[in-house]
This record gives sequence, C-alpha cells and structure tokens, in this order.
Amino acid sequence: MKKICVLGVTGSIGTQTVDVVKNHGDEFEIVAMSAGHNIQVLEDIMTQITVQHICVQDKHDKLYLEGKYPHIHFYDGVDGLIQIATLKDVDIVLNAIVGFAGLLPTMKAIQAHKDIALANKETLVVAGHLIIPLIKEYHVNLLPVDSEHSAIFQSLNGEHHQDISKIILTASGGSFRDKTRAELENVTIEQALKHPNWSMGAKITIDSATLFNKGLEVMEAKWLFGVDYDNIEVLIHPESIIHSMVEYQDTSVIAQLGTPDMRLPIQYAFTYPRRFPLIGGKKLSLSEIGTLHFYKPDFERFKALELAYKAGRLGGSMPCVLNGANEQANSLFLNQKIKFLDIERLVEEAMNAHEWIDNPSLEQLIEIDEWARQYVLNRVGED
Repeated sequence: MKKICVLGVTGSIGTQTVDVVKNHGDEFEIVAMSAGHNIQVLEDIMTQITVQHICVQDKHDKLYLEGKYPHIHFYDGVDGLIQIATLKDVDIVLNAIVGFAGLLPTMKAIQAHKDIALANKETLVVAGHLIIPLIKEYHVNLLPVDSEHSAIFQSLNGEHHQDISKIILTASGGSFRDKTRAELENVTIEQALKHPNWSMGAKITIDSATLFNKGLEVMEAKWLFGVDYDNIEVLIHPESIIHSMVEYQDTSVIAQLGTPDMRLPIQYAFTYPRRFPLIGGKKLSLSEIGTLHFYKPDFERFKALELAYKAGRLGGSMPCVLNGANEQANSLFLNQKIKFLDIERLVEEAMNAHEWIDNPSLEQLIEIDEWARQYVLNRVGED
C-alpha cells in the first residue's frame, strides 16, 4: 500500500488524484492532504475518503474544521504544509500546489526522504539548481506529473541519456491559438478560460492562453531531463494527442500518445515502473481522429514563450523573476485589473528591471519572488 500526501487536493490535479486513489484503493491511500481556501470542495472530498492529516491555508478555516471534525488532525499555513509533507507514514508527496508556494514543502519533503510526484512546475523553474542536487543527495525519486513531462519520462524508458538529440514539447496553443496578435488586444477573461482540450484551474488556463505555461514547461524540462535549451523544441499540436516526444541521435522519434486525461500521468507517477488500468479512461482511436496537426510557434505572436527561453538561458535569478511577475500579472488579469497582453508586457518589464544574480539561495529566491510581484503591482498602481 503506497501512502500519499496530496498538496493542493481541491484543485484540478488534486481532485483527479482522489479519483485515481479511489479506483485503486487496494494499492494507494491518501494519508494527508492540503487545501487553500476552497473549504467546500475539501469537505466534499472528506466525505469520499478518510484522511487523518489535513492542512488548510488560514487559521480561521483550521479552527472551523477542528470544531466540526474533532477526530482529524488539522494544520495551517506553510508550516502545516511542511508538517504533513514530512509525516513518517508518507511514501510519496504529490505536489499540486499552484505557483511559488509549492517550493518550500517540496524541499522539506525531499530532505525527509519522500519521493516527489511533481505537478508544481514552478519548483524546478525557480529553484532547479537547488532541487536537483537535493534529489541526488537524498536518493529520492522525482516523478513528473505534467502530461508533457510524463510523456518525455515514458519516452526515455530504457534509453541512454547520451543518445538524446532533442526533446519536443507539444502545446495545444491554448484558448487563443488561432487569433492574431491584434485580435488579442481586447479578449475577455471568459474567452481565456475556455481551453479547447483540457480541464484545468484558472491560473494554469490563463498561462496556457499566453503560452507562459509552455515556457515554464521548457524550463522544467531542462532540469528534469538534463538537456540544453537549444535541444528543447516546442510544437503547437491542437489535438493534444501526442503529449510530447524525444528525438534520438539515430533520427528515431519516440512519443507517448493518448486521449487528454490528466489521471494517466498522475497514476503513472504512483505506479512507475508498472502500469495499472485507468478506470474510466477513454482509449485512443487514431482512425476516429484521422489527422494530427503540428506547427512551430511564432515567437512574435507568442511573446511569453520567447521570454521564457530568454529567462531560462540567463538562468540564475531570472526564472524566478519571470515566474513571480507572471503569477502576479495573471492574478491581475483574472481580477480585471489589466488586459490580456499586459501580462507578458509586465513580465518583460520586470525582467528588464531586475539585477541578475548568478546562483541565488533559497532566501534570495523568496526575496526576488516578492520583488517581482511588487514590481508588477507598482507598475499598474495596485501597491
């Protein structure tokens, strides 16, 4: 029985993780989980599975839950996340927290010798230079949960790293993949949140529309698979059937295909190196689909992707700036404070204003993240 801690259980990845665990109750058990502010969804999950250790973001919610469920251990805040992620009973921590907030619990879980199923791409984007050495030092597994990185991980099985020619990350193109840059000037939040293929949370869906999400995945791939940015290619693939590919030096290309279903990479992170039936999963029929399409992204049209490559190549503190500024700008757009194209403009301005640091410590990263967010707020008069 593999015992799991789910950080971010009320989000899209978290709720699908609950589904996976319920479908394989003889193999997996969630022994700890965390939620942000969505207490209603958390309480619904608590009716589906019995979990003894639960962390929430605010102390007020903790006090409410303690009064209602006296038999459960409740925690709150960042300290609470660290407590549940490092519990003795936990075998693997699935980190589905969105954003920079997922970094510290991941680091502490690694140091507690827990395997990591990573859906929080920001952990590696911001601090890959700290995380990868920790993974090696504590001899734990780092298992990707993003569909693209899981596909690459699967396509590398049994192969030699030195034989890799390049990694090909596929991208749906998001809600606005067929719009020109001029047409993006006045798009609405409602339009941005209508992703054509995937069901995701609001922040990630907006990131998908700007292509910042794909840019973060490029940076994550660099750390996960130890490849240079020159050897990471992005292809727009509207059907989202090929989840990513690896090209080898003999010109072979190995890919992982499947219908869009995030439960598959979640489950594979738990079952690796085995494969279990995906209960309720839809099998792929290429004859029904008929045709798959691919095209290179236009970096002038998808400015966010260009910024991500630039930040990744600069390394050091710059990915942290890009991530923090994007998180803040994304939130401002969702709160109707800025326009859609202002997101990438603000991120670029923050990058240009930042004084680059070569090898930032954890403490410096925390300060840089706060600086980037405040810079964006100041630029739009929200300070």
